[in-house]
Amino acid sequence: MTSEPGGPRRAGGAGQAANDTVEDRTQDTARDTARAEDPGLKRFAALWSRAVHPVAATTMTFEEFEGHLLPLARELATALHTHPFDTTAAYEVGAALVDAQCTEPEALPAVLGTVDTHLVDHCPPDPASGEHHERGLLDQAEARARCARLQHALAAGFVRELRARERDAQRAISRAALAARTEAEKALHASEAKFRAVFEGAVIGVGIAALDGEILVVNDPMAAMFGGRDVFRPGRNVSEFVHPKDTPPGSHELYRQLVNGERDHFRIEKPHHRHDGSVLWTNLTVTLLRDSTGAPQYQLTLAEDITEHRELQERLRYEATHDELTGLPNRAQFLERLDQVLAAGADAERFGVCYLDLDGFKAVNDSLGHSAGDRMLMAVAERLHACLASPDELIARVGGDEFMALVTGPSAQTDGTELARRMLAALAEPVRVEGRELQVRVSIGVVDGRAGEIGRAEVLRSADITMYRAKAAGGNRYELADADSNARVIARHSLTNGLPAALEKGEFFIEYQPLVRLADGTVRGAEALVRWLHPVHGVLGPDQFIPLAEDTGLIVPLGRWVLEQAARQARKWRDGAEDNSEPLRVNVNLSPCQLSHATLVSDTVAVLENAGLCPSTLCLEVTENDLIGADEDALRPLRQLADLGVDIALDDFGTGYSNLSYLRRLPVSQLKLDRSFTRGMQRAPADPVDVKIVEGIVSLAHTLDLAVTVEGVETAVQADHLRMLGCDTAQGWYYARPGPPERLHTLALADAS
Repeated sequence: MTSEPGGPRRAGGAGQAANDTVEDRTQDTARDTARAEDPGLKRFAALWSRAVHPVAATTMTFEEFEGHLLPLARELATALHTHPFDTTAAYEVGAALVDAQCTEPEALPAVLGTVDTHLVDHCPPDPASGEHHERGLLDQAEARARCARLQHALAAGFVRELRARERDAQRAISRAALAARTEAEKALHASEAKFRAVFEGAVIGVGIAALDGEILVVNDPMAAMFGGRDVFRPGRNVSEFVHPKDTPPGSHELYRQLVNGERDHFRIEKPHHRHDGSVLWTNLTVTLLRDSTGAPQYQLTLAEDITEHRELQERLRYEATHDELTGLPNRAQFLERLDQVLAAGADAERFGVCYLDLDGFKAVNDSLGHSAGDRMLMAVAERLHACLASPDELIARVGGDEFMALVTGPSAQTDGTELARRMLAALAEPVRVEGRELQVRVSIGVVDGRAGEIGRAEVLRSADITMYRAKAAGGNRYELADADSNARVIARHSLTNGLPAALEKGEFFIEYQPLVRLADGTVRGAEALVRWLHPVHGVLGPDQFIPLAEDTGLIVPLGRWVLEQAARQARKWRDGAEDNSEPLRVNVNLSPCQLSHATLVSDTVAVLENAGLCPSTLCLEVTENDLIGADEDALRPLRQLADLGVDIALDDFGTGYSNLSYLRRLPVSQLKLDRSFTRGMQRAPADPVDVKIVEGIVSLAHTLDLAVTVEGVETAVQADHLRMLGCDTAQGWYYARPGPPERLHTLALADAS
């Protein structure tokens, strides 16, 4: 409990005691000079003297006055840093200043201003003198708080000493003769005027109220803060100025403790009503004034107008939590609100999150410019905000063209889906930007759950994956989060990320499926089929990772690796064959990315030379759809390879336009007929339609000097039909499944024997 001085001191005795204290300090100064007059303390005393001497009624010179203030400064510095904290010394300093004739109206504000500005900074604790306590040195905030309390005590000591002098004067008047009454009354009036001048001269708002809150008196700065003196008409209570939103934690308890004498002061930021309806924010310090017996008597309030500072804080807070372009809440505010919802307890409500991304927004920026893109985003944000139906719904802009909505409440699961529908409907009409009507397409991922059961990262990841599922399904739609679907997307993402390392680590291998000559059933060659031995998922077929490799561009180095491995294997087959046997050919698939790559021809030539193979040993397979509509520039690499002697096969023939007329301009030597045309021949009797189709294709192909290979042969009946129709080669499970190169070599040797 902080010790505060009591009531006014007795006339004569109290004043004499104060004089004795000052004289004692003066006598001790010489003895304590080495300890007390450290540079900071001396500087503080000099600044104090410079501020107060010009407005004091003292007869001392400036140097004498500075020397007089030095021990008082030491008292304040010691009180600032001593534990337990005690303001008695400050109270005595205030009384001593009155004794030093610092009673002019401007003196006390100058004293308080100097203490407030310089005491903490120029008077740090002196470890050698014990001016610190066992808890360690004060931090800046605690030092400032103590300084404020010392100012209050100093002001109280100053005022009470003035009042003591006033009472002394009154006693002197009562004892004086009637002839001296007029002079005594003049002195009393002068004393009261000086007290009033000190009260009114403060630059901050000062007010005194009774313990029940009745306002007794305020100074001009306090009246100006609230709109004029008419506001403080007699009988008004401090409770009348309380703002409805005045709910600082513990404020009512602090006030109760003060008026009951349980604490001496408190400091708080509070909003108040002004007479014009506006809000006044103050940094408020309330101090309890006690009577001579120590009982609570009045409230002394010091108020600093911080409205502009508070408005600046609110503006900065708004800017930190809202998107500058659209005015919507930004990502930071959305995540803060989401965290609040997810951190709820066991009785938490449900929530729903909608993650929305504009489809094709980059094209707007690229074609019309970022200014048009910004206007489009503003229009979209306005429509999305209009979709909100209750305070339980929040929409935020979280990225360039990304928005997120949060729905809470017991029906959040259905409300999230309903909000997604409303947003799609709101954006169905085109947005008009710079005289153009732009169609807005969006993909939305919807996630719902119960608060407390899922973390923020999982919610955002699921929403992101679900949104991309909607985009992959064609866009301009919403998808609901589904664990299985999301798992597939995650697995796809995992495979995509693992592709580069897989090639470096040698996780790919090649199996070969024989190509059989239908005329005599001998092995003509084999198609190289790449596999991925994944460390987690096991053996993966090309349909599971080739599209990913094409999307990431890894198909080019992977395709070159396959070509190199296949060429080396063809050389091994040739070296292990009989001298008079026909060399086995190897077929390698080319992707669209490889076809358009600038080094396709040079890479192929280098691979053949390194393997020591002639070009006729290699056949490159290109799907029909990859060549439909290709111009001469696109076909030039294939023509160059064909001119070198490399066979070019048109794979999956019949799945595209199936127009043989365009074959005349393609540099192909073989057609690979898609298995869909021959399924009807797997049993007898064969489907006559399939027979006619295959018969026509074979006839026209042979007319153009093209060989025909059939895929997916699974039965002997099917193989017989195809042989009778004139097909040249076939492959399929009827002959062999894809396998290691050693098995193909065994089949070839068996044919040779």
